[in-house]
Amino acid sequence: MAVSGRDGEAGQDVLRRVGEASVLILISLADGPKHGYALIQDIKELAGVALGPGTLYGALDRLERLGLIEPLPADDRRHPYRITAPGAAALRVHLESLERVSAAGRLRLQLGGI
Repeated sequence: MAVSGRDGEAGQDVLRRVGEASVLILISLADGPKHGYALIQDIKELAGVALGPGTLYGALDRLERLGLIEPLPADDRRHPYRITAPGAAALRVHLESLERVSAAGRLRLQLGGI
């Protein structure tokens, strides 16, 4: 799957509307494959967010349909996933977009004098 936006332009932020859980899953998978429970634990540690199983597996399904992650062969009852090259590219674009928005927000707060 090519990383593209609604207009088909490469480099668009395709993660803009997938939700926080999906972005956190991609960030967690960026350092290696994980199964569901390991994802829940890693996300809780890195972001302080406790994903429930319904949220986790709904987001995994969505990310897999988008081609941003892929399942690996099951290890006993565990079903690990890994980020794909398009998933890593989409995450990179999304994080760059967040950094731009964050920088603008910090600048405006300093100028606004709240």
